[in-house]
Amino acid sequence: MEGTPRTRLICFSYAGGGPGPFRRWVPDVPAGVELLTVLLPGHGSRIRERPHTGWEPLVAEVTDALGPYLAEPHVLFGHSFGARLAYEVARRAEALHPGRTRRLYVAACRSPDTPQTRPYLHELSEAELRDALGVLGGVPGEVLRDDRMMRLLLPVVRAEMRLAELWGVRPGPVLGAPVTALYGRDDPVDGAAATARWPRFSRAGGEVLEIPGGHFFLDTHRPRLLDIIDARLGGG
Repeated sequence: MEGTPRTRLICFSYAGGGPGPFRRWVPDVPAGVELLTVLLPGHGSRIRERPHTGWEPLVAEVTDALGPYLAEPHVLFGHSFGARLAYEVARRAEALHPGRTRRLYVAACRSPDTPQTRPYLHELSEAELRDALGVLGGVPGEVLRDDRMMRLLLPVVRAEMRLAELWGVRPGPVLGAPVTALYGRDDPVDGAAATARWPRFSRAGGEVLEIPGGHFFLDTHRPRLLDIIDARLGGG
């Protein structure tokens, strides 16, 4: 893309997910918007790296890697585990580069003060976790049935789910950017009640919006999600 983009949209995927879901966005991203994705340890070309087990080193690594982009105007989008990470990065960015984060989109993610539903998925056996992933979606059936692939994927999913499920209110700067929280109408994990309090976590407030679909509406209802993002990028 030539010149300076109108907006940079930095995206964070769900537990076990990589840049793949966001590559499918590329044809539909508006002109002037540069789409960036984050590749975490244990994913893709970093498959041999161990995933992080604590929030502080994870947020520090991602914030450092994104340093030049966080110093310029940008918006952040995260889904489920990725929404938690996007929020923590946005708070760190607020301390380093006040006002550069123009908006935070958190999808399929409870607010920090909302208790996590039980039982914890990260505590399930391998067979139970595979079954749970099949019910929730997000992992193609052919991958779930591939024992070799699942041996690689499950430790990363479990580690990131553990971070997501044990996450809550953490000390740090208050978010300055407005929040757009999105939930799936049929999401059994993080629905309307779990996301309702998100606007309280920003000095600029925010909104909570419903999208058709379940927990992985970013895959099943991508056009609707992108319409919502696009409508707000003009102000961000």
